[in-house]
Amino acid sequence: MIHTLFVCTTCAATWQDGKIVGTSGGQSLHAALQGLWQSLPEPQKSLIDLQSVACMSACDRPCVVSFSAPGKHIYLFGDLDAAKAAALFECMRLYQQHPTGLLGWSERPAALKKGVLARIPPLPVLQTC
Repeated sequence: MIHTLFVCTTCAATWQDGKIVGTSGGQSLHAALQGLWQSLPEPQKSLIDLQSVACMSACDRPCVVSFSAPGKHIYLFGDLDAAKAAALFECMRLYQQHPTGLLGWSERPAALKKGVLARIPPLPVLQTC
């Protein structure tokens, strides 16, 4: 099953005339995560989809990422920066291993014990005839 790590790349940005000036905090976080993702062995790399997102509407808690996978709870984390990239990948590994995606406070890496903005229940699996 593929797990998606969404990263808001407009977080912690300086704006001028409707455009980002310089590198946003979200872009720096995405670059750090992409570097870690590139270093993963191929079987692991193919199970994580790292996606940038223009805005996740949590601007008061930058930088923001979310974890999602079919049938699992969705997590939204805030108050992040590039220094927490390794902790995010460790947390993603734990998320992948848990059948429902529930991540208890004591299970999460220290850098992610705070900053959970939301835990959204999984979508119901629809039965087809």
